[in-house]
Amino acid sequence: MQPIDQATQTVFADLNQRTLDAAFDEAFPENGSFSRSTVKGRDYWYYDGYEPLTGKKSRKYVGPASDEAISSRVEAFDRNKTALKARLEAVRMLRAAGLPVPDAMTGALVDKIARAGFFRLRGVLIGTIAFQTYPGLVGARPERYLQTGDIDLAQDHGISIAIDDNMSPVLEKIAQIDLSFRAVSNMTDGRKTTSYVNARGYKIEFLVPNRGSDDHSGKPSTMPALAGTAAQPLRFLDFLIRHPARSVLLYGGGVPVTVPAPTRYAIHKLIVATRRKDREKAAKDLGQASFLIEALVRLNGFELIEAWMEAWQRGPTWRHALTLGKTRLTSEIGGMLDEAAERWAPQFGVSSDDIGLAGMPVQLAGKPVRPS
Repeated sequence: MQPIDQATQTVFADLNQRTLDAAFDEAFPENGSFSRSTVKGRDYWYYDGYEPLTGKKSRKYVGPASDEAISSRVEAFDRNKTALKARLEAVRMLRAAGLPVPDAMTGALVDKIARAGFFRLRGVLIGTIAFQTYPGLVGARPERYLQTGDIDLAQDHGISIAIDDNMSPVLEKIAQIDLSFRAVSNMTDGRKTTSYVNARGYKIEFLVPNRGSDDHSGKPSTMPALAGTAAQPLRFLDFLIRHPARSVLLYGGGVPVTVPAPTRYAIHKLIVATRRKDREKAAKDLGQASFLIEALVRLNGFELIEAWMEAWQRGPTWRHALTLGKTRLTSEIGGMLDEAAERWAPQFGVSSDDIGLAGMPVQLAGKPVRPS
């Protein structure tokens, strides 16, 4: 792990805000206005504007009124547009500082998906591409970066139903990058599409948390906000995408993305590593978890232990996976996790022993975890 100097972290934080501002300005032109609406007891921002081609009135979902970043943008609606030149220079500086950069295909595709409205509609970028955005958030970078040939995207089913808005059709947008992209019929229900693939095998997949029984694991869920694209249910995903973070992908002038909180990503990778049949993928999961655990403990460790504790309290299956995952960490990384628990667990009214982080091997709890 290599620390990132404070100046570079500041540039990244500034770019993160600038890209959010730019995306906000682009999505919500000055000829409209914002209003708050209450849905099921919660307040949300909506934008009332006009379609650029037809001039017809339109309404777009903006986000929850409780989100301070969104509310501050609404309040600053009359400010000038964010300059692209400054963002391009910031991306150049961050690339030169060694922060991870996506390949051209990945960057262009995520940019199109962002412009289609996926992140505005509270979608979350997960997987290795999300991991590439973490160094600027955690103040450190790994010794090497992994590229990937797929994009994994997730959205909560309840959110997809409740927001009463939808993104632009996915295939229409990604075909602007590569015409060979095609919709892939779901293996369980051929009437639905949960992924897209191009001629070279590059895959874009949409996922949704599976909070029910394993009987639902193969059945795609209809997602109103995804404009005809369904999503594949996946276990443990609800934990991963809860309380996500904002980050930026270093492509073009920066692509604003929503990613899992680094703490949750670390714990989630520790869990899924125990369920892998593929040893190479399991090692990759553990490598990403180890990097984030070390970086987060060096930052503070409080939020990491908070995330661990939440997962630990979700029941025997989760505890078994966490305990097994921890045994696969190096003694150094496992020790750092134990030390963080010794320091912070009492803040939550528990001891490190209560959450399986006593610094000594723990009896594996609960039923065995089946490989997925």
